[in-house]
Amino acid sequence: MSAGLFGLLDDVAVLARLAAASGRATAKAVAVVIDDTAVTPQYVHGIAAERELPIIKRIAIGSLRNKLLVILPVAMLFSQFAPRLLTPMLMLGAVYLCYEGAEKIWESIGGHGAEAPPVAEADVVTGAIRTDLILSAEIMVIALDEVADEAFVPRLVILVVVAVVLTALVYGVVAVIVKMDDVGLHLIETGSRIGRQLGRVLVAGMPKLLSALSAIGMVAMLWVGGHILLAGCNRLGWRAPYGLVHDAADQARHSVKFFGPVLAWLVETASSAVIGLVVGIVVVALMHLLSFARRGRFSRQT
Repeated sequence: MSAGLFGLLDDVAVLARLAAASGRATAKAVAVVIDDTAVTPQYVHGIAAERELPIIKRIAIGSLRNKLLVILPVAMLFSQFAPRLLTPMLMLGAVYLCYEGAEKIWESIGGHGAEAPPVAEADVVTGAIRTDLILSAEIMVIALDEVADEAFVPRLVILVVVAVVLTALVYGVVAVIVKMDDVGLHLIETGSRIGRQLGRVLVAGMPKLLSALSAIGMVAMLWVGGHILLAGCNRLGWRAPYGLVHDAADQARHSVKFFGPVLAWLVETASSAVIGLVVGIVVVALMHLLSFARRGRFSRQT
């Protein structure tokens, strides 16, 4: 009886440890999740209202398929047989995040983010799933890096949980955001006086919410990308940048009695975001130079 009880307690402890690790891994990837949540509603903009939820459902299924059938097996193979490659993989994804953040800033400043013409539903779903593959890969590698010390089976369980939870979270929130204006219109047409006021708030708040999510996602990509690059360089042996940021944050922590930890977090976050922005600007400049070079070569050939 006692042996069975201790076995049960051990199982509970394992489950608790897995739940805690899943929580850490999920929280670590939250910045990329915010960007994923901000990006997806743009794909159903202009789509007929009755097709919005079916499209989101198809994208969510594609996203889960990306995570479980493509990204997870590759990530697990690397973590099991070539764990040293995880840090370079994570840093490569971080460079992409920095590029995406800087590119969005470039588009917002230069007005280059013009709306695309309407496309077929199948093309909408395909394009969204393709974009999701990149963001999902970064989410899963971030989560994997957080639980890299776990054994193979617990690591696999944690990543499956992260994949399912984050996919449900992202596309559940996206569904709510996309249908918010429809709910608002329904309240305006059929609700009481308070309901009509609430409906107007929902309809008016939809564009502002999307803009806020886009801005938060942009900053989050630069912050997470810069932090991953800092930590990766430190892990690979180039410790000076991480040491400078860590020392500055430590000084901030001890400079203010009550708000020291908050100030230290702000210093670390701002430093990571600045590093992410610098790296992103460099990559954006290189991409544009390559684009100009290709155009020039094409024009000379024609």
